[in-house]
Amino acid sequence: MTPRLKEIYQKSIVPSLKSKFGYKNINMSPKIEKIVINMGLGLDGNDTKIIKACENDLSMLTGQKPVVTKFKKSISNFKTRKGTSAGLKVTLRKDRMYEFLDRLVNIALPRIKDFRGLSSKGFDKTGNYTFGIKEHIIFPEVNFDKVEKIRGLDITVVIKSLNKNHSYELLKQFNFPFIEKEAN
Repeated sequence: MTPRLKEIYQKSIVPSLKSKFGYKNINMSPKIEKIVINMGLGLDGNDTKIIKACENDLSMLTGQKPVVTKFKKSISNFKTRKGTSAGLKVTLRKDRMYEFLDRLVNIALPRIKDFRGLSSKGFDKTGNYTFGIKEHIIFPEVNFDKVEKIRGLDITVVIKSLNKNHSYELLKQFNFPFIEKEAN
């Protein structure tokens, strides 16, 4: 069964973007390639019990087992040692990516306290969008009674597009809650 957002993308978003930007081919329209979710552990990276708990939370969010990332260098000012755990990372592609995106936009983001929208300044020059979430407990899959410490997430949506404006329009079509630019 194909995810709901994937069907919407193929049936309505691609044709509307094709007509708006005047693409000659539907394959020229922007496409989400993958979503990368990072959770930094900070000083808790040395504790295997905390790593296991964070790993379980992240695997419940994404439906995929996260990879434990390690520090590449020792830096005394940041209290890091080479080879110790830095955080957790998950890369979602294909159907899992669309399912996670659907839950993120329609369920999790509206649950953030005092949420006004996402900044449109998170695009890089190639059109990828990165934003952070301060509390990972906004997802309904996480039981916040069992969570020891609230952690943040960094989410990067990797988009294949011609420029930033095309990526922005794609995410607007996916109902991303961007803060509208005010005209003063």
